[in-house]
Amino acid sequence: MKTDDLKLNQIRLAKKVILRGIKKRVRFIAGVDVAVARECLVGCIGIFSFPELKLVEYVKATAPDSMPYVPGFLSYREIPVLIKCYKKIRNKPDLMLVDGQGIAHPRALGLASHLGVLLNTPTIGCAKSRLYGEFVDPNNPRGSCELLRVGDETIGLVLRTRDKTKPLFISPGHLVDFEDCRKYVLSSASRYRIPEPIRFAHKTAGEEARRFNV
Repeated sequence: MKTDDLKLNQIRLAKKVILRGIKKRVRFIAGVDVAVARECLVGCIGIFSFPELKLVEYVKATAPDSMPYVPGFLSYREIPVLIKCYKKIRNKPDLMLVDGQGIAHPRALGLASHLGVLLNTPTIGCAKSRLYGEFVDPNNPRGSCELLRVGDETIGLVLRTRDKTKPLFISPGHLVDFEDCRKYVLSSASRYRIPEPIRFAHKTAGEEARRFNV
């Protein structure tokens, strides 16, 4: 698809995003990430028990790297390999933490929102850097938080998950609200800046990608 077609598709899919609090108990929480190998993409989804954060299951998959990275359109590159991963999971997650943006995106459809809509699953975008919106730095203690905004609209949270470390840029993906974002990201980042499920998926996908690069 051309960029203009992708934009129109994002606008259409963004209308399907639902922001509401999670009602049922979260028993399984997933971390989602994709690594780039020499000739393919490697996806990983790790499933953890919640709140214990014990690894229950993980799956990997590969797919052709058929689209170059274009800011604002990352999801179209990574969605195919993540869908392959999701189809392999036995213990379907109640919530997915995605290394990427949710609605904090120029057309309100980052990777977490796109994936959540396609899978009809609650998702939270958990990014290490800002893509869109304005903010002020939160205070230094863990748990400090400021709003990520575009004008008067709140599109995400700037959340400090460790004392005196760089904050994360958290935004609802699908079927969650802002309070869910703060609660589940902080609960999953008990030892490190990055939530444990995403750290696992990042490490596992990266190790697999390096095997293809040998």
